[in-house]
Amino acid sequence: MLTMTNLSRLTKKERMRKMERLFGEYISRKRTEKGVTIKQIAEELSITPAYWSDIEKSRRNPPDIEALERISKILQLSAEERDNMLDYAGKDRDEIAPDLPEYIMNLPEARTALRKARDKGKQDDFWKSIIEKLDKEDK
Repeated sequence: MLTMTNLSRLTKKERMRKMERLFGEYISRKRTEKGVTIKQIAEELSITPAYWSDIEKSRRNPPDIEALERISKILQLSAEERDNMLDYAGKDRDEIAPDLPEYIMNLPEARTALRKARDKGKQDDFWKSIIEKLDKEDK
């Protein structure tokens, strides 16, 4: 199974080839796991089955955030599955995950923190410590 962690182990060229199809492969797998047909999901989204098939085959870009949220509900994705879907959609579009821009734009301190972390060269281990701190707040 291809995951974001596995992708980090590939060369840039290999990653680019894999990323081109990541959203389509992921959403196709989730649809199949949930027992939803192409026709069913297309009807729920008010698109043609051929259009949906093109999305799964990466012939079309992932849909917008509103459609992605509907897909998440149709497929009854867990929070983690939904986040993965959104990350893959952003990667396929060569953009940030579509659930984040509005949040970031509405919080000046978040933008400042992201820029400072970038400028100081902070990597995933830094962000993992932030996530752990946030998780402790939930307890």
